[in-house]
Amino acid sequence: MSHPLKPILLQGHERSITQIKYNREGDLIFSVAKDTVANVWYSVNGERLGTYNGHTGALWCVDCDWDTKNVLTGSADNSCRLWDCETEDNQPYLTVPCAESKITSAVWGPLGEFVIAGHENGEINQFSAKSGEVLKKVKEHNKQINDIQTSVDLTMVITASKDCSSKLFDSTTLDHIKSFKTERPVNSAAISPIMDHVVMGGGQEAMEVTTTSTRIGKFEARFFHAAYEEEFGRVKGHFGPINCVAFHPDGKSYSSGGEDGYTRIHHFDPQYFDFELEA
Repeated sequence: MSHPLKPILLQGHERSITQIKYNREGDLIFSVAKDTVANVWYSVNGERLGTYNGHTGALWCVDCDWDTKNVLTGSADNSCRLWDCETEDNQPYLTVPCAESKITSAVWGPLGEFVIAGHENGEINQFSAKSGEVLKKVKEHNKQINDIQTSVDLTMVITASKDCSSKLFDSTTLDHIKSFKTERPVNSAAISPIMDHVVMGGGQEAMEVTTTSTRIGKFEARFFHAAYEEEFGRVKGHFGPINCVAFHPDGKSYSSGGEDGYTRIHHFDPQYFDFELEA
């Protein structure tokens, strides 16, 4: 894969990035980090639009709704906050207890009928959104699941695991479809909305990274062909593990957020779209 055009660097966090998320149109990127701040950026030029201040602990996750009216943040201060919206009541309408192994990542399935959750022990569970009961359970990973993301049509999910692999699953049946293996823990993985491609980011955990091993080459975003399970490209850039990756909804760019506190927006060059792996 030829090198993408020069990335746009987003500098608005003092500590490592924990999640990045595009809104549905793709004109905005939301970023959260361990520094208690959420930022929102214009994806076209990397200009910062605004900052959400108020959490007192590290932020772990962010999402926005269909028409970008509400932004939801989840924090180590044991609160979720909804920003920019007029709500009467911020109590959850359903709480799902899970005693066995804590949930590390969760996404909605198609039609909002269930939630797919990844666990610390490597399990994936499907919970009914109405009753909270477990509908399906699979264990294809033998270590913690760090991230789950959906395909654009919600028919598939991709996992990222500490066991150095990512896997594609059918959202409804939880059938295991494909596997993508690396030699380092995978912190995040995303499915392209337009190509048969997945991008993975990872590296060792921060505490396992010695100063001598922060050579730039170790922390590349890795591109795999989804049908053939083959790696076809890498993009360098972060001075430390990549904690989160996301494709722009139009598939023409992607972003990565790092332990180094930077978010990088990468626009693909024209050759990328001609690329099809030889069968």
